[in-house]
Amino acid sequence: MNILVTLDSNYMKPLRVMLKSLFLNNPEEAFTIYLMHSSIKRKELADLNSFIKDHGSQLKIIELDNSHFADAPTLFYYTKEMYYRLLAHKFLPDNLSRILYLDPDILVINPIRKLYEIDIDGYLYAAAYHDIPSIKEINKIRLRPYGIEAYYNSGVLLMNLDLHRRHIKEEAIYNLVRRKSLKLIMPDQDILNALYAKRIRSIDEKLYNYDVRYFRFYKIITNNLWDMDHVINNTIILHFCGKKKPWHKDYSGKFHSLYKHYEKLAFAALPNSSSYYKAQYGW
Repeated sequence: MNILVTLDSNYMKPLRVMLKSLFLNNPEEAFTIYLMHSSIKRKELADLNSFIKDHGSQLKIIELDNSHFADAPTLFYYTKEMYYRLLAHKFLPDNLSRILYLDPDILVINPIRKLYEIDIDGYLYAAAYHDIPSIKEINKIRLRPYGIEAYYNSGVLLMNLDLHRRHIKEEAIYNLVRRKSLKLIMPDQDILNALYAKRIRSIDEKLYNYDVRYFRFYKIITNNLWDMDHVINNTIILHFCGKKKPWHKDYSGKFHSLYKHYEKLAFAALPNSSSYYKAQYGW
């Protein structure tokens, strides 16, 4: 299976935790991890490559410089990196027909093949929207001119690369940003929805993009079916959405202890791992 990640050095530690959960819960699988970046240090990449090889998978590094996005509009929090996952098809091998994009702030807690093999014939993506009434209505109002019915989260995206090469063009994306820059609160996610929401296959958020902030909400709306046992046994992906992240000292979310468990496993093989990473990367 092909996995895509796009990030900078600030997310190398959570990336390792995410990958550890992926490998542990998919022991029979081999993955090719495509990492798109522009500034990660060689030492960090070498460490990551060794870690991935030790788990029977391989790392493919795609380093992008500023020339690739010379015409891309940037302003305030609009960085060139925000275009990476939207235009990944331009830099991935031509023989790839699908790839699964994963944010680094997730845990994969069950086998992922069922998600990877979802039929996306005729769709640009498969993705989940978070069906939280207040959030859903706000996003529909924000993006009303585009007639979207659901606002999809871009943290888990199964990509149909064959269709991306034919239908996703950078100029259409750049034009939207130039025209609507002040109205795009979550830039790449807003772009995804404004331009492509009608060509996204919906998948169940509770299975494939479970927002850990809403454990009680999911439990209530399913008449207590989605309790902790059900989540642990059925959910594929836990997503730590929002500004508060489980690797921060002040985090206190519902699945914090589970995250810390995978974090410990991800770094257990390193000699005196906490001091090692603090010395290497300032963590």
